[in-house]
Parts: sequence; C-alpha cells; structure tokens
Amino acid sequence: MRPANIVTAIADVLAGYAIAFSHFREFDIVNWTLILATVGLYGGGVVLNDAFDAKLDAVERPERPIPSGEISVKNAKGLGFLLLVMGCSAAFYNHIISGLIAISIAILAVIYNAYGKNNSFIGPINMGLCRGGNLLLGISANPETISNWGYLAIISIIYIAAITMVSRGEVNGGNSKILYTAGLLYLFVIFAQVYVAYNTAHELFAPLILLFIFGFFIFKPLIKAINDPVGPNIGKAVKAGVIALILMDAAWCMAFGYTTLGLITLCLMPVSVFLSKYFAVT
Repeated sequence: MRPANIVTAIADVLAGYAIAFSHFREFDIVNWTLILATVGLYGGGVVLNDAFDAKLDAVERPERPIPSGEISVKNAKGLGFLLLVMGCSAAFYNHIISGLIAISIAILAVIYNAYGKNNSFIGPINMGLCRGGNLLLGISANPETISNWGYLAIISIIYIAAITMVSRGEVNGGNSKILYTAGLLYLFVIFAQVYVAYNTAHELFAPLILLFIFGFFIFKPLIKAINDPVGPNIGKAVKAGVIALILMDAAWCMAFGYTTLGLITLCLMPVSVFLSKYFAVT
C-alpha cells in the first residue's frame, strides 16, 4: 500500500482544503471523509499496480510481497478494489462532486495499471491526472470553489508526470534527455506555484522558503541521476520527488493563508521519510 506515499496523498487533500477555504476565516480543518477517501484511492491504486505487475516484478523485484509468495495476485486484486470502493464511498459521503472525482481517480488508476504504464507518453499524463484529481478531491471539501481554483491541479499533473518519466529508468537505467526534460518541468512547477502565491495576496515569504527547500530536495538527487543515470540513482530521485510533494502541499497551504494547516502538513514530512525506510516508495 506504500504507506509513505499515502502520507503524501493526505498532504494533497490538506492543501486542497486550504485552497478551497482561502476566503474563510475559519473552517473545519479535519474533514476525515476526504482523508479516508484519499487513503483508499491511493492505497487501492498502488496495490493494483503490484497485482498487474506480478509477472514483471518476479523478474525485476522478486523481493516484493506478490512474487515472494507472501500474498496471491487474487487476494491483492481483491484488496485493491476493496480500497478503491472504500475511497469512493467516503468521498460520496462528503459530497456528490467529491464522489464523482473519486470515481474518476479510481478509473484512471485502473487504466494506468492495466494499460497506461506501458505507454511512455500516455503513462506519465495518466499518472499525473490521478494525482491532480487528488488535489481536486481536497478542494471539493468546498465544491463551489472548484470553478475558481480547480485549474491548480494542472501543476500537480505536470509534476507527477515528470516524476513518472524519471521512474521509467529505475530498473535498467535512464535517459539523460528525459531527466533534463523532467528538470525543466520541475522548474516550471516551482515558478508556477510562486506566481500563484504572489497573486493570491496572502503570505509570500513562507511559501518561498518552502519552495526553495522543495527545489533543493528534488534537484539534488535528480542532478546526481543526470550525471550517472543508473537505476539506484534514478530510484533515489523518484523517491525524493514523491516525498517532496509534502513540501509542495505545505507551500500551497501557506500561500492561501493557512499557516497552521501548512505546519500540520509539513509535520507529515518526517512521518513519510520514516515510513520510506521500511516500505517501498516506488
């Protein structure tokens, strides 16, 4: 279920809350239904990823739970679909729009696992749409604001698409041109977020600090991978990119005027890093 990654998905939803309630002085900070929804959707998606990759992992990652015999493909698929149903149900409990977004994420996750990952162009976009949908899920805590701020999901889509491009070289090594392209997309994401923060007329200093740290966190391993594009280096770059989403989400919270929520989101970072030492991230 990639526990470290699920923590980053929760951060997406918290960032969505801050965006959704940016013009409110107070709001219900703990919307547990949408947090439960993202846990189910992300968990289900990555479980199915392993289920669909069982034969490939038997060659490339034999230590994983399915190829090692700890769990059968049938049971893994059962768990994956159960988690997706749980995620969609929790989202509908919040609002019908949240439920429809959750169903879209679930469908996109299944499409990616079954078909999208095998296409070098469609795959990264497919995965990006899943993660952009996760930010929308958080924004749907206040559905009326989706029309105003829903476009921000594009930034998440681009960022995750870039990470997915990098991840394709994790086993057999990567292509420097692809890694350079990912770096350019990273820069676009950072500057786009700075631009939005500047124009929201909320706090700017704190988001800038977080985005600086975010940039350092993702570019350091990426540059190392560009200089030596072997599998282990690329794996580290992907891992850093996924965990750094928490910094990106905390910056969204700060940019939209919710310092406390930003700090709460930031506190998820050490949790994700800790879990990443014991559970697979990629």
